[in-house]
Amino acid sequence: MRWLPGSSSVETWLLRKILNATGGAPVRLVLGDGEGVSPPGASPVATVAIHNRPALFRLLLDPQIGFGDGYADGSIEVDGDLVDFLETVYRSWPSLQSASWVTRLTARWSERLRVNNPRASRNNVHHHYDLNTAFYQRWLDQQLVYTCAYFPTPSATLEEAQIAKMDHICRKVQLQPGETVVEAGCGWGALALHMARRYGVRVKAFNLSHEQIVLARQRARQEGLSDVVEFIEDDYRNIAGRFDVFLSVGMLEHVGISQYVELGKVIHRTIGASGRGLLHFIGRNQPAPLSGWIRKRIFPGGYVPTLGEAMEVLKPWDFSVCDVENLRLHYAKTLEHWLARFERSAPQVSAMFDSRFLRAWRLYLAGSLVAFRVGTMQLFQITFAGPECRRIPWTRAHLYTAGSRQQEPKWMHSMS
Repeated sequence: MRWLPGSSSVETWLLRKILNATGGAPVRLVLGDGEGVSPPGASPVATVAIHNRPALFRLLLDPQIGFGDGYADGSIEVDGDLVDFLETVYRSWPSLQSASWVTRLTARWSERLRVNNPRASRNNVHHHYDLNTAFYQRWLDQQLVYTCAYFPTPSATLEEAQIAKMDHICRKVQLQPGETVVEAGCGWGALALHMARRYGVRVKAFNLSHEQIVLARQRARQEGLSDVVEFIEDDYRNIAGRFDVFLSVGMLEHVGISQYVELGKVIHRTIGASGRGLLHFIGRNQPAPLSGWIRKRIFPGGYVPTLGEAMEVLKPWDFSVCDVENLRLHYAKTLEHWLARFERSAPQVSAMFDSRFLRAWRLYLAGSLVAFRVGTMQLFQITFAGPECRRIPWTRAHLYTAGSRQQEPKWMHSMS
């Protein structure tokens, strides 16, 4: 339903309420093709056209879902660069720190009450990762690594940066030939295969996505690595056996706070007191729920924790945190690559699904890019070890020394 001519003063007043709620962002809001509002004296970075009354009312009732759904279905359009528009709004929007302690506490406990049990987890994974592997092949790197890359230099290609990320992780946990590794949430298998191929370890990798597991197994067979890499279509809670190293790259965001203790139990029973591991996950500085629209349309069941919340996975088992690194700017760079590739493949994506899907994913990628640029989201890597672990590097030199992957590291075996 398109906007009827002659918008009322009430509707214009509502439009101003929406603009004020953004913190006075320098944007122009327009009712259909009619009257618009913008902050006085500001040069708008973009014009947002709201084409019908239902879209306006949805925006008022729930700005996150209202804007996301309106942009996806075309009832809300942005005339201007979408990333610039979103970044402007993000920077103007009232900060989380200004929210009352009641709001923050409610967000934390509502997340604790949400249970990502095995059935819910499988449904959530299916919603996002089992869309269509061909879809992801349009805009990810050649190995289909769907997590933050690591750019040794800003000019590195996405392919180079994803390989560098995998090496960065392997160096952090100091993999040695003959060791055993368990990976919880393995995507299309790139890291598991990389570890076996280049570091000589044996890997068991768990994942609930059928599409991803099928391709991962196919790749293992093609590379002749099926005897050292096993891809298992199962929930992380069913991981069994003992391993030297535990890895989770991009899965903690899907676990949910209520399951952190259970995840810690899994880690403890697999690596005991002598193993080591790494958690790589999207996080934030203050407790808050994930965007309502992202949770509803893109990542059901998702939650991004603070560092303090993530520690609840490790604390009960006396795991020591050995190193913490924030790769926020690397994720912003990764998303720049993903969004550019996504836009180049827009005709093919639209043909696979429809224009609504295309617009929803464009908004998801653009919004994620901006969130990492402005610091709303972080990307943490936590390296940890059990109290009896003797393979703890003395310095960080092994991460940055050329050729260190092939060199036997110097370990801190004892203080004697």
